[in-house]
Amino acid sequence: MKKSTHKCNVCGYVSLGYFGRCPECGAFGSMQEVVEEVELRISGKNKKDNKAISLKEVESFSGNRIFTGIKEFDRVMGGGIIRDSVSILTAKPGAGKSTLLLQVAQSLSKKGNRVLYASGEESESQIKLRALRILDEMSENLFVISSMNLENIVAEAEELDIDFLIVDSIQTITSEKLQSRAGSPTQVMEVAHVLVDLAKNPKKQRAVFIVGQMTKEDELAGVRSLEHLVDTVLLIELEDNEELRVLSAGKNRYGPAGECGFFIMKEKGMHSLDDPGSYFMTRRTEQNIVPGTALCIVKEGSRYIALEVEALASKSFMAYPSRIADCLKKERLGTLVSIIEERAGIKLFDRNVVVKSSADMKLKESASNLCAIVAIVSSIKSKGLPGSSIFIGDVGLTGELKPVPFIEQRIKEARRLGFKKIYTPRLGFKLEKDDKSEIIENYSLRELLTSIF
Repeated sequence: MKKSTHKCNVCGYVSLGYFGRCPECGAFGSMQEVVEEVELRISGKNKKDNKAISLKEVESFSGNRIFTGIKEFDRVMGGGIIRDSVSILTAKPGAGKSTLLLQVAQSLSKKGNRVLYASGEESESQIKLRALRILDEMSENLFVISSMNLENIVAEAEELDIDFLIVDSIQTITSEKLQSRAGSPTQVMEVAHVLVDLAKNPKKQRAVFIVGQMTKEDELAGVRSLEHLVDTVLLIELEDNEELRVLSAGKNRYGPAGECGFFIMKEKGMHSLDDPGSYFMTRRTEQNIVPGTALCIVKEGSRYIALEVEALASKSFMAYPSRIADCLKKERLGTLVSIIEERAGIKLFDRNVVVKSSADMKLKESASNLCAIVAIVSSIKSKGLPGSSIFIGDVGLTGELKPVPFIEQRIKEARRLGFKKIYTPRLGFKLEKDDKSEIIENYSLRELLTSIF
């Protein structure tokens, strides 16, 4: 393929476009066109020697997953890492992208896999300092390289015959075949294509993890084609100054999209939160019951978690009382307050209402609406609820209790956790009897509140 550039015959400055005056030395009429042959890179999937074969004869590696030993990470990946997969991880600065992948690299290398950690942002000594802080030991199978040159990284990966490659980050890596700057769409896609070819090479399949920077709009930097190219898109979510990290899969060709894993960021790195239920609710005895709190079951990914919702309804001395809730949208809180006033007969025009969930988990589902309303009324009545009670359901504008998706699975999880009283809407099916728990069905919000307050 021919490529045209313009070169100054005075100072040697090279430009893709023509200038009447050289931007470097200022000479007029010195830019001359230079045409040269360049090799066109053809990805492995487009080479002419690829032959079509029967789908039935294609060897599948879906059952040959590699486990890192980090339970929450393996869960998000769909039960382990596929050997020829390409995954990209993005998050805000300081969320723990490099920390998590360094821990993954150490775990994989301890199992006998050869891992190369390539960084375009940190030197080898900086990576070593972070490793000394978060790792108890360092495996001989874990290699590091500080380079922004794509061809150098690929050459080292092939020479070391590695099984896993981690690139941190793709926006800092450049290819020698392109003259555009690092992080440009052309460079990013070229680097991504080469890494995909490296991972899916039939002679030696490798798993590749890529770190992607995030924009101010909290989106993966670069063109959307990058997300379509890779197999898995991972995101680390966090609230300001919170130790909780939520790893979620926005896309996963080898597992359920939307799966979530929970981590706690500590001085020694990211710690897998294998039992999130104990983190998102407070265990209280019958003697320590407090008003303004209720429990519900929320669905995060494929798992069901018991979550505590707290509420505070205080006297307002302003013309317009406050409605504050970081865990749900202000409009949604306003709707819940209106339902309480009109359908439960409890006036809140002179009350500030504040709603908060444990660890500031977002209340994305309507299944938490009933729980939030009960917590608000509990605060108004100054009457606490037993810790063995849990509320599962939605509330309509009419004040009727509504079923929610996966309500049967939510009830089963509540039973498994040992809740004795499970408040729900009217169920259209029968559940297996359980002597340790009681399902209390209610038709309306007023009926439920009358029975518990």
